Amino acid sequence: MTKRRLVFLVMVAAVGTALAGAALATPPTGIVSATVLARAGFADPVDMEFTVRGHDPEVIRVTDAEETVVPQVIIGPGGDTGWHSHPGPAVVLIKAGEMTFYAGDDPTCTGRTYSAGQAFIDSGQGNVHIARNLSQSQNLEVWVTYFDVPHGGAFRIDAAAPGNCGF
Repeated sequence: MTKRRLVFLVMVAAVGTALAGAALATPPTGIVSATVLARAGFADPVDMEFTVRGHDPEVIRVTDAEETVVPQVIIGPGGDTGWHSHPGPAVVLIKAGEMTFYAGDDPTCTGRTYSAGQAFIDSGQGNVHIARNLSQSQNLEVWVTYFDVPHGGAFRIDAAAPGNCGF
């Protein structure tokens, strides 16, 4: 096989993979608004570490964090975020309503519900998940601080449904 033909086949495979990934992504539903309130890079190099104890203990490390992005997201009754991940960790604050969080690697698809006034750490770093507003009458409002977002890049990475949940 010639080098030129090999390069062409690799390019075709890459484009096909990208298109298939986009076709399999699960878009959010019922989003009332999603407003980026602030976006900034750190003035000095920053390393960070979150230690989560309790429900799902883990240590999340980021070396030389890039940008930080803070959006406010309102999800209407019955809405969800679609399956997705983030480039880095995030601190999620529930301002109003209740959010039920499902991890893509949980074979039992057991949701964890967070209520207004609670916060939690989303480990990000490619961990696929979905957040749902199971209320049929109340909006869910969350404020999120995303860390280690690539400069000018997306803080949300769409993903295909992992198949562990029946929705």
